[in-house]
Amino acid sequence: MILFRSILFNIVFLVWSTLVGVAMLPILLMGAPAMRRGCAWWIWTVVWLLRVIANIRYELRGLEHMPDTPAIFASKHQSAWETLFLTAYFKNPAVVSKRELMFVPFYGLFAIRAGMIWVNRSQGVRAIRPMIRQTLDALKLGRNVVVFPQGTRTAPGTHLPYQPGIAALYVGASAPVVPVALNSGMFWGRRSFQKNPGTIVVEFLEPIPPGLDRKTFLEVLSDRIETATTRLEEEASSARQK
Repeated sequence: MILFRSILFNIVFLVWSTLVGVAMLPILLMGAPAMRRGCAWWIWTVVWLLRVIANIRYELRGLEHMPDTPAIFASKHQSAWETLFLTAYFKNPAVVSKRELMFVPFYGLFAIRAGMIWVNRSQGVRAIRPMIRQTLDALKLGRNVVVFPQGTRTAPGTHLPYQPGIAALYVGASAPVVPVALNSGMFWGRRSFQKNPGTIVVEFLEPIPPGLDRKTFLEVLSDRIETATTRLEEEASSARQK
């Protein structure tokens, strides 16, 4: 049944996304807010398809930690799911994305028009300054910034180092950083065809206020995210065994 649901979801997802992508092309002529609303609508339909076809739901925790002012949300990255979900969940987000995604059909065009933040990873440390500048511009406009501090998707149970770019953002922007833990990789794995039923948990953790040095900040950030993520992964494993 899981295999059948996975096949069905992937087919419907591909066909639906192509149809929506074509239908949204005229929005490229409109402003960034219109494009962000269009993308959010498409993402929420995908979330609905996941629930109906693949029996994958989601749960949000730690909403009491959401700042009243624009902030940087540093999220664990296990799946394509959170890239989509966090883009739709925040009303006016600026998601820090790798430059390669600019060339994904439809997605790249729409993300560019929506005003996302692009990072050319091949430039190494030279890419940090433009990223800080774009982040500051987004925060000044009242936009939340979403960044994946490990720079790539990681499988559950995998611990990759946190990149210096997030520390540079923290110091340069002087804004609170909200760590985000999740267990999405247990259900929609990295480069995985199969979609496992269950509940993806996204947990917003206590914000890290400005003022720490880079080394201390990275230690606090990684400890909070990794500790909470491990707990959520274990929770998902236990639920699957029942």
